[in-house]
Amino acid sequence: MSPTTVEGATDLSPAFLDEIRRIVGVANLKEGQAIANLDYGVTAGNFGATAVVLPASANEIAAIVRCGVAHRVPIIAQGGRTGLVGGGLSSPGQIVLSTSRLNRIVQLSPIERVAVVEAGVTLQSLQAATLEHRLEPGIDLPSRGSATIGGMVSTNAGGISAFRYGVMRHRVLGMEVVMPDGSIYSDLTRVVKNSAGYDLKHLFIGAEGTLGIVTRIALKLEPLPAATATALFGLPSVAAALDVTNLGLSVQYGHLRAAEAIWNSYFRVTAGEHHWSANDYDANHPINLLLSLGGSDEEQLQVELARIYEIVAEKYPSISAVVATSQAQEAELWRLREDTDLIYRKHAAAPSYDVSVPLSEIEGYLRRCVCELRCIDPQLDPYLFGHLADGNLHIVLNASGADMTPEKTAAVETVLYRDLAAIGGSFSAEHGIGSKRVHSLRETADPVKFALMKKIRAGVDAACTLNPGKVTG
Repeated sequence: MSPTTVEGATDLSPAFLDEIRRIVGVANLKEGQAIANLDYGVTAGNFGATAVVLPASANEIAAIVRCGVAHRVPIIAQGGRTGLVGGGLSSPGQIVLSTSRLNRIVQLSPIERVAVVEAGVTLQSLQAATLEHRLEPGIDLPSRGSATIGGMVSTNAGGISAFRYGVMRHRVLGMEVVMPDGSIYSDLTRVVKNSAGYDLKHLFIGAEGTLGIVTRIALKLEPLPAATATALFGLPSVAAALDVTNLGLSVQYGHLRAAEAIWNSYFRVTAGEHHWSANDYDANHPINLLLSLGGSDEEQLQVELARIYEIVAEKYPSISAVVATSQAQEAELWRLREDTDLIYRKHAAAPSYDVSVPLSEIEGYLRRCVCELRCIDPQLDPYLFGHLADGNLHIVLNASGADMTPEKTAAVETVLYRDLAAIGGSFSAEHGIGSKRVHSLRETADPVKFALMKKIRAGVDAACTLNPGKVTG
Protein backbone atom coordinates (compact mmCIF):
# COMPACT_ATOMS: atom_id res chain seq x y z
CA MET A 1 0.00 0.00 0.00
CA SER A 2 1.73 3.23 -1.14
CA PRO A 3 1.25 6.75 0.29
CA THR A 4 -0.16 7.78 -3.09
CA THR A 5 -2.84 5.10 -2.85
CA VAL A 6 -3.78 6.15 0.68
CA GLU A 7 -3.95 9.85 -0.12
CA GLY A 8 -5.74 9.42 -3.42
CA ALA A 9 -9.22 8.57 -2.10
CA THR A 10 -11.81 11.35 -1.91
CA ASP A 11 -14.74 9.50 -0.33
CA LEU A 12 -15.13 7.43 2.80
CA SER A 13 -16.93 4.15 2.23
CA PRO A 14 -20.13 3.33 4.15
CA ALA A 15 -18.40 0.20 5.46
CA PHE A 16 -15.56 2.28 6.94
CA LEU A 17 -17.94 4.78 8.54
CA ASP A 18 -20.12 2.01 9.96
CA GLU A 19 -17.09 0.41 11.57
CA ILE A 20 -16.02 3.76 13.07
CA ARG A 21 -19.51 4.21 14.52
CA ARG A 22 -19.28 0.79 16.13
CA ILE A 23 -15.99 1.80 17.76
CA VAL A 24 -16.95 5.22 19.18
CA GLY A 25 -20.76 5.35 19.02
CA VAL A 26 -22.97 7.24 16.58
CA ALA A 27 -22.76 10.53 18.51
CA ASN A 28 -18.98 10.63 18.27
CA LEU A 29 -18.67 10.52 14.51
CA LYS A 30 -19.37 13.89 12.89
CA GLU A 31 -20.19 14.46 9.23
CA GLY A 32 -21.54 17.30 7.11
CA GLN A 33 -23.27 20.04 9.10
CA ALA A 34 -22.19 18.42 12.37
CA ILE A 35 -18.57 19.23 11.42
CA ALA A 36 -19.52 22.82 10.59
CA ASN A 37 -20.78 23.21 14.16
CA LEU A 38 -17.34 22.35 15.58
CA ASP A 39 -14.58 24.91 16.23
CA TYR A 40 -12.00 24.53 13.47
CA GLY A 41 -9.40 26.59 15.34
CA VAL A 42 -6.99 28.88 13.50
CA THR A 43 -7.97 27.81 9.97
CA ALA A 44 -11.06 26.33 8.33
CA GLY A 45 -8.73 23.99 6.43
CA ASN A 46 -8.38 21.89 9.57
CA PHE A 47 -11.84 20.51 8.80
CA GLY A 48 -11.35 19.76 5.12
CA ALA A 49 -11.80 16.05 5.91
CA THR A 50 -14.95 14.08 5.19
CA ALA A 51 -15.51 13.13 8.83
CA VAL A 52 -14.37 13.89 12.38
CA VAL A 53 -14.17 11.15 15.01
CA LEU A 54 -13.98 11.76 18.75
CA PRO A 55 -12.61 8.69 20.57
CA ALA A 56 -12.39 8.50 24.37
CA SER A 57 -9.50 6.09 24.93
CA ALA A 58 -6.26 4.73 23.51
CA ASN A 59 -8.03 1.45 22.74
CA GLU A 60 -10.63 3.26 20.65
CA ILE A 61 -7.90 5.18 18.82
CA ALA A 62 -6.03 1.93 18.17
CA ALA A 63 -9.18 0.39 16.69
CA ILE A 64 -9.73 3.49 14.53
CA VAL A 65 -6.15 3.31 13.23
CA ARG A 66 -6.49 -0.38 12.39
CA CYS A 67 -9.71 0.44 10.58
CA GLY A 68 -8.00 3.26 8.71
CA VAL A 69 -5.20 0.95 7.61
CA ALA A 70 -7.65 -1.71 6.45
CA HIS A 71 -9.69 0.80 4.42
CA ARG A 72 -6.71 2.90 3.31
CA VAL A 73 -8.06 6.02 4.98
CA PRO A 74 -5.52 8.63 6.18
CA ILE A 75 -5.97 9.84 9.77
CA ILE A 76 -5.24 13.40 10.89
CA ALA A 77 -4.88 13.69 14.66
CA GLN A 78 -5.84 17.09 16.11
CA GLY A 79 -5.67 18.66 19.55
CA GLY A 80 -6.61 22.29 20.20
CA ARG A 81 -6.15 23.27 16.52
CA THR A 82 -3.92 26.22 17.47
CA GLY A 83 -1.04 25.29 15.13
CA LEU A 84 0.19 27.95 12.72
CA VAL A 85 1.99 25.82 10.11
CA GLY A 86 -0.81 23.63 8.76
CA GLY A 87 0.00 20.56 10.83
CA GLY A 88 -3.70 19.78 11.25
CA LEU A 89 -4.91 20.49 7.72
CA SER A 90 -7.12 17.75 6.31
CA SER A 91 -8.70 16.87 2.97
CA PRO A 92 -11.70 14.95 1.57
CA GLY A 93 -11.17 11.21 1.84
CA GLN A 94 -9.42 11.63 5.20
CA ILE A 95 -10.77 11.45 8.74
CA VAL A 96 -9.86 13.86 11.53
CA LEU A 97 -9.24 12.24 14.91
CA SER A 98 -9.90 14.75 17.69
CA THR A 99 -8.42 14.13 21.14
CA SER A 100 -10.94 16.45 22.82
CA ARG A 101 -12.59 13.61 24.78
CA LEU A 102 -9.24 12.42 26.15
CA ASN A 103 -9.41 15.19 28.71
CA ARG A 104 -8.68 13.50 32.03
CA ILE A 105 -5.88 14.24 34.46
CA VAL A 106 -5.11 10.64 35.36
CA GLN A 107 -2.70 11.28 38.22
CA LEU A 108 -1.19 14.31 39.91
CA SER A 109 1.44 13.67 42.54
CA PRO A 110 2.72 16.67 44.52
CA ILE A 111 5.29 14.38 46.15
CA GLU A 112 6.75 13.28 42.81
CA ARG A 113 5.96 16.62 41.15
CA VAL A 114 4.59 14.64 38.20
CA ALA A 115 1.27 14.67 36.36
CA VAL A 116 -0.03 11.93 34.07
CA VAL A 117 -2.57 13.40 31.67
CA GLU A 118 -4.51 12.39 28.58
CA ALA A 119 -3.60 14.10 25.34
CA GLY A 120 -6.70 16.30 25.14
CA VAL A 121 -6.14 18.05 28.48
CA THR A 122 -5.60 21.77 27.83
CA LEU A 123 -2.61 23.55 29.27
CA GLN A 124 -4.91 25.87 31.20
CA SER A 125 -6.72 22.93 32.80
CA LEU A 126 -3.43 21.41 33.88
CA GLN A 127 -2.24 24.76 35.21
CA ALA A 128 -5.43 25.09 37.27
CA ALA A 129 -5.06 21.57 38.68
CA THR A 130 -1.40 21.98 39.57
CA LEU A 131 -2.02 25.40 41.12
CA GLU A 132 -3.90 23.72 43.97
CA HIS A 133 -0.59 22.06 44.93
CA ARG A 134 1.53 25.20 44.32
CA LEU A 135 2.99 23.58 41.20
CA GLU A 136 3.09 24.44 37.50
CA PRO A 137 3.81 22.51 34.28
CA GLY A 138 7.03 24.44 33.61
CA ILE A 139 5.74 25.65 30.25
CA ASP A 140 3.33 28.42 29.31
CA LEU A 141 1.81 29.68 26.06
CA PRO A 142 -0.59 32.51 25.19
CA SER A 143 -2.93 29.88 23.66
CA ARG A 144 -3.10 28.05 27.01
CA GLY A 145 -6.90 27.95 26.96
CA SER A 146 -7.09 25.80 23.83
CA ALA A 147 -3.64 24.24 23.33
CA THR A 148 -3.64 20.61 24.44
CA ILE A 149 -0.81 18.73 26.10
CA GLY A 150 -0.82 16.12 23.34
CA GLY A 151 -0.57 18.80 20.69
CA MET A 152 2.20 20.55 22.57
CA VAL A 153 4.13 17.29 22.77
CA SER A 154 3.57 16.62 19.07
CA THR A 155 4.96 20.04 18.11
CA ASN A 156 7.62 20.16 20.84
CA ALA A 157 6.14 23.46 22.03
CA GLY A 158 8.41 25.97 23.71
CA GLY A 159 6.78 29.08 25.14
CA ILE A 160 7.64 31.66 27.73
CA SER A 161 9.64 29.58 30.22
CA ALA A 162 11.79 27.53 27.84
CA PHE A 163 15.03 29.27 28.83
CA ARG A 164 14.49 28.06 32.41
CA TYR A 165 12.59 24.77 32.19
CA GLY A 166 13.18 23.71 28.60
CA VAL A 167 10.71 22.90 25.83
CA MET A 168 8.25 20.00 25.89
CA ARG A 169 11.07 17.58 25.06
CA HIS A 170 12.53 18.41 28.47
CA ARG A 171 9.22 18.17 30.33
CA VAL A 172 8.11 14.70 29.20
CA LEU A 173 9.09 11.71 31.33
CA GLY A 174 7.03 9.06 29.56
CA MET A 175 4.13 8.59 27.20
CA GLU A 176 1.59 6.28 25.64
CA VAL A 177 1.25 6.33 21.84
CA VAL A 178 -0.95 4.55 19.32
CA MET A 179 1.30 3.39 16.49
CA PRO A 180 0.46 3.48 12.76
CA ASP A 181 -0.40 -0.24 12.80
CA GLY A 182 -2.84 0.17 15.69
CA SER A 183 -0.56 -1.26 18.36
CA ILE A 184 -0.09 0.71 21.59
CA TYR A 185 3.36 1.79 22.74
CA SER A 186 3.22 2.32 26.51
CA ASP A 187 6.07 3.71 28.58
CA LEU A 188 4.56 5.97 31.23
CA THR A 189 7.80 6.31 33.17
CA ARG A 190 7.49 8.87 35.98
CA VAL A 191 11.17 9.27 36.88
CA VAL A 192 13.93 11.43 35.44
CA LYS A 193 16.67 8.81 35.36
CA ASN A 194 15.96 6.09 32.83
CA SER A 195 18.69 4.51 30.71
CA ALA A 196 16.81 1.32 29.83
CA GLY A 197 17.55 1.20 26.13
CA TYR A 198 16.58 3.65 23.40
CA ASP A 199 14.60 6.62 24.72
CA LEU A 200 11.87 6.20 22.12
CA LYS A 201 9.60 8.95 23.41
CA HIS A 202 11.79 11.46 21.59
CA LEU A 203 10.72 9.98 18.27
CA PHE A 204 7.17 11.18 18.91
CA ILE A 205 7.95 14.55 20.50
CA GLY A 206 7.94 17.05 17.64
CA ALA A 207 6.80 14.48 15.05
CA GLU A 208 3.41 16.23 14.67
CA GLY A 209 1.44 12.99 14.66
CA THR A 210 3.32 11.46 11.73
CA LEU A 211 4.86 8.57 13.70
CA GLY A 212 2.09 7.89 16.19
CA ILE A 213 -0.85 9.44 18.04
CA VAL A 214 0.07 10.52 21.58
CA THR A 215 -2.65 9.51 24.06
CA ARG A 216 -1.12 9.89 27.56
CA ILE A 217 1.85 11.85 28.86
CA ALA A 218 3.79 11.86 32.14
CA LEU A 219 5.06 15.40 32.75
CA LYS A 220 7.49 16.93 35.20
CA LEU A 221 6.06 19.74 37.32
CA GLU A 222 7.84 22.66 38.96
CA PRO A 223 7.27 24.52 42.25
CA LEU A 224 5.18 27.65 41.77
CA PRO A 225 6.70 30.76 43.36
CA ALA A 226 4.70 32.38 46.13
CA ALA A 227 5.14 35.80 44.57
CA THR A 228 5.95 37.42 41.24
CA ALA A 229 6.97 40.90 40.16
CA THR A 230 6.81 42.24 36.63
CA ALA A 231 8.26 45.32 34.97
CA LEU A 232 8.23 46.73 31.45
CA PHE A 233 11.48 48.33 30.29
CA GLY A 234 11.69 50.69 27.33
CA LEU A 235 15.14 50.28 25.80
CA PRO A 236 17.27 51.64 22.95
CA SER A 237 18.58 48.37 21.49
CA VAL A 238 18.74 44.59 21.54
CA ALA A 239 22.06 44.91 23.39
CA ALA A 240 20.32 46.84 26.17
CA ALA A 241 17.52 44.27 26.32
CA LEU A 242 20.06 41.47 26.63
CA ASP A 243 21.79 43.39 29.43
CA VAL A 244 18.48 43.57 31.32
CA THR A 245 17.84 39.89 30.68
CA ASN A 246 21.28 38.91 31.99
CA LEU A 247 20.69 40.99 35.12
CA GLY A 248 17.39 39.16 35.57
CA LEU A 249 19.20 35.83 35.30
CA SER A 250 21.68 36.85 37.98
CA VAL A 251 19.36 38.42 40.57
CA GLN A 252 20.48 38.12 44.17
CA TYR A 253 16.96 37.15 45.25
CA GLY A 254 14.41 35.05 43.38
CA HIS A 255 14.73 33.95 39.76
CA LEU A 256 13.88 35.09 36.24
CA ARG A 257 10.53 33.76 35.00
CA ALA A 258 10.18 35.57 31.69
CA ALA A 259 12.01 37.99 29.40
CA GLU A 260 9.69 38.87 26.54
CA ALA A 261 10.82 41.35 23.91
CA ILE A 262 8.31 43.57 22.10
CA TRP A 263 9.71 45.67 19.28
CA ASN A 264 8.16 49.06 18.63
CA SER A 265 6.10 48.11 15.56
CA TYR A 266 4.15 45.49 17.54
CA PHE A 267 4.12 47.50 20.78
CA ARG A 268 2.36 50.41 19.04
CA VAL A 269 -0.43 48.08 17.91
CA THR A 270 -1.17 46.46 21.28
CA ALA A 271 -0.62 49.61 23.37
CA GLY A 272 -2.88 51.57 21.05
CA GLU A 273 -5.63 48.94 21.00
CA HIS A 274 -5.67 48.63 24.79
CA HIS A 275 -5.19 52.36 25.40
CA TRP A 276 -2.18 51.57 27.52
CA SER A 277 0.13 54.27 28.82
CA ALA A 278 2.06 54.99 32.00
CA ASN A 279 3.55 58.07 33.56
CA ASP A 280 7.14 58.68 32.48
CA TYR A 281 7.07 55.73 30.06
CA ASP A 282 8.09 56.61 26.53
CA ALA A 283 6.11 54.46 24.09
CA ASN A 284 8.59 55.14 21.26
CA HIS A 285 11.53 53.06 22.42
CA PRO A 286 12.91 50.75 19.69
CA ILE A 287 12.41 47.71 21.93
CA ASN A 288 10.41 46.98 25.07
CA LEU A 289 11.21 44.15 27.46
CA LEU A 290 8.69 42.51 29.75
CA LEU A 291 10.65 41.09 32.68
CA SER A 292 9.09 38.84 35.31
CA LEU A 293 10.74 37.56 38.50
CA GLY A 294 9.54 34.87 40.88
CA GLY A 295 10.31 34.22 44.53
CA SER A 296 8.80 33.98 47.99
CA ASP A 297 8.49 37.71 48.78
CA GLU A 298 7.07 40.29 46.38
CA GLU A 299 8.71 43.23 48.15
CA GLN A 300 12.16 41.70 47.70
CA LEU A 301 11.41 41.05 44.03
CA GLN A 302 10.42 44.69 43.58
CA VAL A 303 13.76 45.66 45.12
CA GLU A 304 15.52 43.47 42.54
CA LEU A 305 13.65 45.16 39.70
CA ALA A 306 14.62 48.56 41.05
CA ARG A 307 18.25 47.48 41.25
CA ILE A 308 18.16 46.26 37.63
CA TYR A 309 16.69 49.60 36.55
CA GLU A 310 19.41 51.57 38.33
CA ILE A 311 22.22 49.53 36.77
CA VAL A 312 20.77 49.72 33.27
CA ALA A 313 19.87 53.43 33.53
CA GLU A 314 23.48 54.22 34.33
CA LYS A 315 24.57 52.62 31.03
CA TYR A 316 21.54 53.72 28.97
CA PRO A 317 20.24 56.99 30.50
CA SER A 318 17.26 57.33 28.15
CA ILE A 319 15.43 54.17 29.27
CA SER A 320 11.92 54.02 30.71
CA ALA A 321 10.39 51.50 33.09
CA VAL A 322 7.09 50.75 34.76
CA VAL A 323 6.58 48.19 37.52
CA ALA A 324 3.24 46.43 38.00
CA THR A 325 1.96 47.03 41.54
CA SER A 326 -1.05 44.72 41.32
CA GLN A 327 -2.14 41.56 39.53
CA ALA A 328 -4.42 43.67 37.34
CA GLN A 329 -1.50 45.83 36.23
CA GLU A 330 0.60 42.73 35.66
CA ALA A 331 -2.16 41.33 33.42
CA GLU A 332 -2.27 44.62 31.49
CA LEU A 333 1.45 44.41 30.78
CA TRP A 334 1.21 40.79 29.64
CA ARG A 335 -1.66 41.68 27.30
CA LEU A 336 0.76 43.99 25.45
CA ARG A 337 2.82 40.93 24.58
CA GLU A 338 0.21 38.19 24.20
CA ASP A 339 -2.61 39.78 22.20
CA THR A 340 -1.20 38.71 18.85
CA ASP A 341 -4.70 38.28 17.40
CA LEU A 342 -4.68 42.04 16.85
CA ILE A 343 -2.17 41.59 14.05
CA TYR A 344 -4.34 39.09 12.21
CA ARG A 345 -7.42 41.27 12.56
CA LYS A 346 -5.43 44.12 11.04
CA HIS A 347 -3.82 41.95 8.34
CA ALA A 348 -5.89 38.87 7.48
CA ALA A 349 -3.79 35.70 7.32
CA ALA A 350 -0.59 37.71 7.77
CA PRO A 351 2.43 35.49 7.03
CA SER A 352 4.22 34.65 10.28
CA TYR A 353 7.66 33.18 10.92
CA ASP A 354 9.17 31.60 13.99
CA VAL A 355 12.96 31.49 14.17
CA SER A 356 15.63 30.79 16.76
CA VAL A 357 18.73 32.97 16.66
CA PRO A 358 21.78 32.72 18.95
CA LEU A 359 21.65 35.68 21.34
CA SER A 360 24.89 37.23 20.10
CA GLU A 361 23.55 37.21 16.52
CA ILE A 362 20.07 38.72 17.08
CA GLU A 363 20.89 42.37 16.49
CA GLY A 364 22.82 41.74 13.27
CA TYR A 365 20.26 39.23 12.02
CA LEU A 366 17.35 41.64 12.47
CA ARG A 367 19.24 44.59 11.00
CA ARG A 368 19.97 42.59 7.86
CA CYS A 369 16.49 41.09 7.56
CA VAL A 370 14.54 44.33 8.04
CA CYS A 371 16.74 46.08 5.47
CA GLU A 372 16.38 43.28 2.92
CA LEU A 373 12.62 42.94 3.46
CA ARG A 374 12.24 46.62 2.59
CA CYS A 375 14.20 45.98 -0.58
CA ILE A 376 11.53 43.43 -1.50
CA ASP A 377 8.76 45.87 -0.61
CA PRO A 378 9.35 49.32 0.94
CA GLN A 379 6.07 48.95 2.84
CA LEU A 380 7.22 45.88 4.78
CA ASP A 381 7.74 46.74 8.44
CA PRO A 382 7.38 43.42 10.27
CA TYR A 383 5.95 43.03 13.74
CA LEU A 384 8.66 41.59 15.97
CA PHE A 385 8.32 39.97 19.39
CA GLY A 386 9.65 36.93 21.14
CA HIS A 387 11.29 35.06 23.96
CA LEU A 388 14.53 36.98 24.28
CA ALA A 389 16.19 34.77 26.90
CA ASP A 390 16.29 31.83 24.47
CA GLY A 391 16.56 33.74 21.18
CA ASN A 392 13.15 32.75 19.79
CA LEU A 393 11.85 35.55 17.55
CA HIS A 394 8.38 35.80 16.04
CA ILE A 395 8.25 37.79 12.81
CA VAL A 396 4.83 38.65 11.39
CA LEU A 397 4.55 40.63 8.17
CA ASN A 398 2.38 43.74 8.06
CA ALA A 399 0.65 42.34 5.00
CA SER A 400 -2.38 40.17 4.44
CA GLY A 401 -1.88 36.70 3.05
CA ALA A 402 -3.87 37.64 -0.05
CA ASP A 403 -1.29 40.31 -0.92
CA MET A 404 1.61 37.84 -0.94
CA THR A 405 2.38 36.26 -4.29
CA PRO A 406 4.31 32.96 -4.28
CA GLU A 407 7.34 34.83 -5.62
CA LYS A 408 7.18 37.46 -2.89
CA THR A 409 6.72 34.81 -0.20
CA ALA A 410 9.73 32.89 -1.50
CA ALA A 411 11.82 36.06 -1.47
CA VAL A 412 10.81 36.80 2.14
CA GLU A 413 11.67 33.27 3.25
CA THR A 414 15.06 33.50 1.55
CA VAL A 415 15.81 36.65 3.53
CA LEU A 416 14.66 35.24 6.86
CA TYR A 417 16.16 31.76 6.56
CA ARG A 418 19.45 32.51 4.82
CA ASP A 419 22.47 31.69 6.97
CA LEU A 420 20.35 30.73 10.00
CA ALA A 421 21.78 27.23 10.14
CA ALA A 422 25.30 28.55 9.55
CA ILE A 423 25.11 30.81 12.62
CA GLY A 424 23.66 28.03 14.77
CA GLY A 425 19.99 28.98 14.62
CA SER A 426 16.80 27.32 13.37
CA PHE A 427 14.12 28.42 10.91
CA SER A 428 11.47 26.74 13.09
CA ALA A 429 11.77 27.43 16.80
CA GLU A 430 8.51 26.19 18.30
CA HIS A 431 5.73 26.15 15.71
CA GLY A 432 6.86 23.01 13.91
CA ILE A 433 6.89 22.10 10.22
CA GLY A 434 3.34 21.01 9.42
CA SER A 435 2.54 21.35 5.72
CA LYS A 436 3.61 24.98 5.27
CA ARG A 437 7.28 24.51 6.17
CA VAL A 438 8.05 21.17 4.48
CA HIS A 439 9.83 22.89 1.58
CA SER A 440 11.84 25.02 4.01
CA LEU A 441 12.95 21.96 5.95
CA ARG A 442 13.91 20.17 2.75
CA GLU A 443 15.89 23.19 1.51
CA THR A 444 17.67 24.13 4.75
CA ALA A 445 18.18 20.87 6.66
CA ASP A 446 21.32 18.82 6.50
CA PRO A 447 20.53 16.36 3.66
CA VAL A 448 21.58 13.38 5.76
CA LYS A 449 19.19 14.47 8.51
CA PHE A 450 16.29 14.88 6.10
CA ALA A 451 16.97 11.52 4.46
CA LEU A 452 17.10 9.87 7.88
CA MET A 453 13.79 11.48 8.88
CA LYS A 454 12.15 10.08 5.74
CA LYS A 455 13.69 6.67 6.37
CA ILE A 456 12.38 6.60 9.96
CA ARG A 457 8.92 7.61 8.81
CA ALA A 458 8.82 5.01 6.05
CA GLY A 459 9.93 2.34 8.52
CA VAL A 460 7.31 3.26 11.12
CA ASP A 461 4.39 4.11 8.80
CA ALA A 462 5.05 2.67 5.34
CA ALA A 463 1.45 3.27 4.26
CA CYS A 464 1.61 6.92 5.38
CA THR A 465 -1.65 6.49 7.27
CA LEU A 466 -0.93 9.17 9.89
CA ASN A 467 -0.92 12.84 8.89
CA PRO A 468 0.28 12.42 5.28
CA GLY A 469 1.96 15.39 3.63
CA LYS A 470 3.24 16.85 6.90
CA VAL A 471 6.81 17.34 8.21
CA THR A 472 8.65 15.26 5.59
CA GLY A 473 6.09 15.76 2.82
